[in-house]
Amino acid sequence: MIEVKHQKELEKIVGSENFYNDKAHLIAYCYDATKERYEPDCIIYPRNESDVSKILKYCNTHKISVLPRGGGSGFTGGALPVNGGVVLAMEKHFNQILEIDEKNLIARVQPAVINKHFQEVVEKIGLFYPPDPASQEYCTLGGNVSENAGGMRAAKYGITKDYVMAIRAVLPNGEIIRAGKKTIKDVAGYNVAGILIASEGSLAVITEITLKLIAKPKISKSAMGVFSDIQSAMNAVYKTMAGGVTPVAMEFLDNLSIRAVEEKFHKNLPIEAGAILITQVDGDIPEQIKWQLEKIQEKFTENGCIDFKIAQSKEEEENLWFARRNASQSITVYGKKKLNEDITVPRSRLPELLEKISIVSKKYGFKIPCFGHTGDGNVHTNVMVPDDKDEEQLKRGHQAIEEIFKIAIELEGTLSGEHGIGLSKAPFMSLAFTPAEMELFRSIKRAFDPNNILNTGKMGL
Repeated sequence: MIEVKHQKELEKIVGSENFYNDKAHLIAYCYDATKERYEPDCIIYPRNESDVSKILKYCNTHKISVLPRGGGSGFTGGALPVNGGVVLAMEKHFNQILEIDEKNLIARVQPAVINKHFQEVVEKIGLFYPPDPASQEYCTLGGNVSENAGGMRAAKYGITKDYVMAIRAVLPNGEIIRAGKKTIKDVAGYNVAGILIASEGSLAVITEITLKLIAKPKISKSAMGVFSDIQSAMNAVYKTMAGGVTPVAMEFLDNLSIRAVEEKFHKNLPIEAGAILITQVDGDIPEQIKWQLEKIQEKFTENGCIDFKIAQSKEEEENLWFARRNASQSITVYGKKKLNEDITVPRSRLPELLEKISIVSKKYGFKIPCFGHTGDGNVHTNVMVPDDKDEEQLKRGHQAIEEIFKIAIELEGTLSGEHGIGLSKAPFMSLAFTPAEMELFRSIKRAFDPNNILNTGKMGL
């Protein structure tokens, strides 16, 4: 609990119109997409970088916990104030696109700019920012950087880290730093920007981001392949990617996910299919698009595709993608509690991964629908617990999740492809990292934040 005298001093920094400790604000900032709840002591809306510096300097001196927060759309509890303290809410005053430099193909943005809004603005002038997380309508670019967010286009274009050129940030002691440069090449000094990416707000508070842009492709087309079993679909993924085509996206739904979407939305999906793959290609000339789709169809067919459909209009394309975009909300038909994780493995290990998840499903008696970004090996696994009030079911559900994490690590994968570690995955960090590696992480945390005030209790640190 922050003493009243400290709250009054913090209020002086930003003014009463940017400081709140009433119940309504505390509740509004006590949860994220995990639906877990932890109330902070106060909410502060910094007006500028100077405010951020003064707030952090004061809190560092008095050892007050600070949680930087963007859109609060994360799935792992990264934006939960587990120790109370200050929520540093960036969305009110740090939501501007500061510059779009068409000559150098870069943009400078503040951290609370919404991903989708930024995409739309740069596309109006023929440029392209590819990272497209599913929460793009409301997630912020600062949050994307802090979690190293990906999205459906990652198969071809990569993830957030591939577009971050520089970061301005405030250290816990109030010092302001700039990590990285506007230049394409920069090998002077340590890659501090790289350390800040995916650090989940635990090392510094981001106040400005310089992002790389590319030219927007002129044409894109989507297609769907239907497979009788999940193993054939997974084989088709990595064999297609190794066959000379790099699609923009390569997404999949297993049979449980297909049936859930059909039950909820009635889209005439092939409910007997073992899996569907939805893909998109892009380019600048029609011949390029035609060749890519022909190559994908060839590889799909070689690996058990029983039906292949190319969208012939914008409406048909939207219908193809509808199932994937609505899979997450649809699978709630299988249970009241969804334990969802975003494990990632090398693409060639996808068949083994899905086979082993099927075994876990049978062992624990839970339906585990899977869908996700197979183009980059990122699978969203969802252990569906029928009764969220049954402690025994919840316990077994978490045991199933732990087994799935172990499988991912055994297959040379990782605990998270894009959601981050936060609070919910922190207990499993020891599965993926040795004691020496965990101590290295803690050393980095101490170097940036010796008083441990920033986003404490996260990432197992």
